[in-house]
Amino acid sequence: MTKSEIPVMPKFFDRYINLADNILLIDALEQGVSFENLIPAKTLEALGDLRYAPDKWTVKDILQHIIDNERIISYRALRFARNDRTELPGYDEELFGQNTNAISRTIADLYDEYAIVRQSSIALFKSFSDEMLLRSGIASHQTISALALGFVLVGHATHHVNIIRERYLPLLS
Repeated sequence: MTKSEIPVMPKFFDRYINLADNILLIDALEQGVSFENLIPAKTLEALGDLRYAPDKWTVKDILQHIIDNERIISYRALRFARNDRTELPGYDEELFGQNTNAISRTIADLYDEYAIVRQSSIALFKSFSDEMLLRSGIASHQTISALALGFVLVGHATHHVNIIRERYLPLLS
């Protein structure tokens, strides 16, 4: 299924969904398996622990956030695809960010973990029928379908890659 088949475009999450191309969800997910193709690990390693402003995350923190979010969004999609109508709470990304050890990890390690988590997401979404993808539930006080959540995964990663390119890579100049 494609982005244009999302039954109801959810507020807040639309900012991520709109960053995804209108292609088959699995194709969109597969395009984003490797960050190395988008920003070479050596480039991010050169940034070290630089931040573009005080109290902003390092690129390692951003990568860990993308990984954490991928797991959470996939879990939500699983619940809704299985027709679980339980309202799911949001999560505090700042709290998560304060409680990782991303600073002690390497970019290569984070890239590897992301690729594994994305492959798991792809396998999950491949297991869903069209009917399952169209099932929805409430997450973070928003009605959202499993299909829309799949495109959130795509757009969320794109959003953060764009931030790295726009705000962090100029620090190398």
